[in-house]
Amino acid sequence: MSNIIKAFFLACVMVTTFNTHAAELKIGYVQVDKLLKEAPQTAETGKKLEREFSPRSLELEKMSSQISAIETTLENENSALTSADRRSKQRQATNLKIEFQRKQRELREDINIRKNEELANLQDRINNAVKKVSEAEGYDLVMYSGVAYASTKIDITEKVLKLLSGK
Repeated sequence: MSNIIKAFFLACVMVTTFNTHAAELKIGYVQVDKLLKEAPQTAETGKKLEREFSPRSLELEKMSSQISAIETTLENENSALTSADRRSKQRQATNLKIEFQRKQRELREDINIRKNEELANLQDRINNAVKKVSEAEGYDLVMYSGVAYASTKIDITEKVLKLLSGK
């Protein structure tokens, strides 16, 4: 009988201790998708990538125009061209199309690689900002996406956005 009383007393003490510690726990939540959309660095990254890859995009546009011009010439002057000239222009158009497709594929791959690099940098900056806000405000636990419900009282997304914006 005394073992049951001791066990009950021990359970009560543990529940009381747990409740005391749980009351001291400060939890926060961050909406990562919102940060990725609204962080000023996202827009800066987009502009940076556009500047970086615009010369290659312009080159592809020129190649596309060349292909169209050759195909138009083939259509409009088909009867006036000798068979050798026609075959030459068809080969030229085919070679340009192949080169165009190769350059287009390379450009897409390079853009994807750079986007992933920039996204990794942005995620690092977001993680650092979350850490700074969490430490400054005394949070014990900050959770990212994958949460079924988070009250607006514990949502620190706006605070992290302010830090990222430099405000």
